[in-house]
Amino acid sequence: MDNRILGLHHITAIADNAKRNLDFYTQVLGVRLVKKTVNFDDPGTYHFYFGNENGTPGTILTFFPWEGIGQGTNGSGMATHIGYSAPKNSLEFWKNRLNGFNVNVEEGELFGEKMISFKDPDGLQLQFIESSNDDNRKVWTTDDIKDENALKGFHNVTLTLKKAEPTIKVLTDILGYDLQKQEADRYRLATNAIDTANIIDIIENDKMPAGRNAAGTNHHIAFRVKDDNILMEYREKVLSTGLNITPKINRDYFYSLYFREPGGVLFEIATDNPGFTVDEDLAELGENLKLPAQYEGMRDKIEGVLPKLS
Repeated sequence: MDNRILGLHHITAIADNAKRNLDFYTQVLGVRLVKKTVNFDDPGTYHFYFGNENGTPGTILTFFPWEGIGQGTNGSGMATHIGYSAPKNSLEFWKNRLNGFNVNVEEGELFGEKMISFKDPDGLQLQFIESSNDDNRKVWTTDDIKDENALKGFHNVTLTLKKAEPTIKVLTDILGYDLQKQEADRYRLATNAIDTANIIDIIENDKMPAGRNAAGTNHHIAFRVKDDNILMEYREKVLSTGLNITPKINRDYFYSLYFREPGGVLFEIATDNPGFTVDEDLAELGENLKLPAQYEGMRDKIEGVLPKLS
């Protein structure tokens, strides 16, 4: 049994408008809405999960679209950039497609890999990267976006921190990542437990002011483990270093622990089990509003206050 961290599980970000967020990710980027539920602590707010066909860990970007929350600020102590793995030779397709939706695209390179970068409607910083590794993950396709261009899932996530070393220590000593490369103020860490969604980049910038969490920023990043037995082993590991960590929390589709690493980023560790088909058939994922059990009795009221999506 593999008791290692298996790369990224999901990333959770904040949006300002539910319908705009849903339309951009499903219609422009062509990822699948795999679950439509609500925020556990604020059931009047949606929680959207976007991913591939079955919401495989490592493909899942989730959002809390808090209506009217206003623009956040990217800054230190945050996950500032989300990198998706795009198929080889697909960046021209994406550049043209995004330009067609009036999205401003910049071309660049990251550790020798070609990429384009842009912002979603809330200002969230996204990067589509042609991975130098083969990425054979199964994609979700649409009428406009076929196999040869469809997004594979995450490639990396970038943390911007005042000091890199304490966070690198957490990633290497607790979570099993290795420091692979450094170019100027950018560090790259990866785990060899899996070959996709396995990269964490760190930008060290002691002059960057702290970020402010609101629309267009990331709320937390989640690392992946196989099941809740392994999850609890990691709880002991984190506690043994003197960091605070939550008890195990049931998020319906996975079990979670949360802790804040020394640079200020909220880290989660989440399980593969039970997955998104626990309460919906694969063919129907994302079609119905799914509520945590404690809110099912308030369904009519919740449906009445949630923003309209059609």
